[in-house]
Amino acid sequence: ALSQQRPGALGGRHVLYSVYLDGFLFCRVRYSQLHRWNERLRRVFGNCLPPFPPKYYLAMTASMADERRDQLEQYLQNESMLINILRSDVFIEFLKLVQLNTFNISTKKASLDIFLPNGRSIKVEILTSDTAERVLEVVSHKIGLCRELLSYFGLFLIRLCKEDKLSVMKKLADFELPYVSLWSSEVEGCKVGLRKWYMDPSLDSMLMDCRVAVDLLYMQAIQDIEKEWARPTQEQKQKLEALQKEDNQTKFLELSREVQRYGYMRLDPCTCDYPEPGCGAILSVGNDEISCCITLPDNQTLDIVFPMSRVKCWQVTFLGTLLDMDGPQQTLNQNLELRFQYSEDSHWQWFVIYTKQAFLLSSCLKKMISEKMVKLAAENPEMQIEVPEEGKSKKYHIQQSQQKDYFSFLPRKSKVKKAEGDCVFKTIKEEDL
Repeated sequence: ALSQQRPGALGGRHVLYSVYLDGFLFCRVRYSQLHRWNERLRRVFGNCLPPFPPKYYLAMTASMADERRDQLEQYLQNESMLINILRSDVFIEFLKLVQLNTFNISTKKASLDIFLPNGRSIKVEILTSDTAERVLEVVSHKIGLCRELLSYFGLFLIRLCKEDKLSVMKKLADFELPYVSLWSSEVEGCKVGLRKWYMDPSLDSMLMDCRVAVDLLYMQAIQDIEKEWARPTQEQKQKLEALQKEDNQTKFLELSREVQRYGYMRLDPCTCDYPEPGCGAILSVGNDEISCCITLPDNQTLDIVFPMSRVKCWQVTFLGTLLDMDGPQQTLNQNLELRFQYSEDSHWQWFVIYTKQAFLLSSCLKKMISEKMVKLAAENPEMQIEVPEEGKSKKYHIQQSQQKDYFSFLPRKSKVKKAEGDCVFKTIKEEDL
């Protein structure tokens, strides 16, 4: 969180805390607003809430103010791990209100263009206060997408960059207001896009009985190949082009699943520290692996793949400071890193990636973990597995030890401490107050 002194109505000053979600400004709130919200939540949920920083009745020192900010940060991160709270009306209604108030947007009817992977858009009539979950329902109703398949899709902030390159900026959280997020992003060419939201290409099979779902998968498969996210061989490319001319969607998707990196999320070019600091890298994540094409100092390239089975934990760290607090700069400075620990020759090592899409990458890694856990549970009904999936925490019976996975967010740190080996993976949302 970054705090700002603002003049009060009676001439005094109060502190505004800037809350960031996935690196983008989400809202600005006062301590008193959060305090009242916490009291309402406690009336509903009791003592299961994390501790809330106490009131001070005397003027705060600088160290006290820093401590309060850190405590509020921990409160929001811990609170958002509790699924029953995350989906409650008292949680969502407060966040809706502060998002609208932060950007001076009133609740009113509005039109929102939702872009499909084929470049066309559909216009939906919504309220500015509609959450991403609600807007997705409106979109699915308008296009005829089977309601039971909604969880396989998501709304994203996307943009087309120079040379017609596609960039996915972030996935919109269920409680986020798409109208407000789009309006406040202030990124040129930014749009709200509808894309599938799963990392295991075999899950395509779950959607094949719904014509609209197949249409969406077909559009995205074509887009991913055109944008070179997926890499067919020359032979596959010729077959796919023939099937596309015939508009044989089912056969096209069947062959697409054999294409290298089909269904992966591609990140913008970034840098990494392997085999030495400052190497260029292009990451693609999907199908239970992290695929990395590294440009070496002599301009040769190195392809390296990390199966998720070799990844022990990861953490996102904010290394920099915010730029231009009151100006158009609404995102965290691009000094974000994601580092993951992996095993190589029975030794644990860190792989560090410097990318403004660190939170998106983290979301993809969590998604792959949760899909793997669901698959394991289906194969082993006697096991109990905690599924770390936002808003959809499920438990299955388990009697054998599982690999322990871990994700953390470290704000305002210039150095990263090594993660503890026995930290357990939990669903930590990236509200970095």
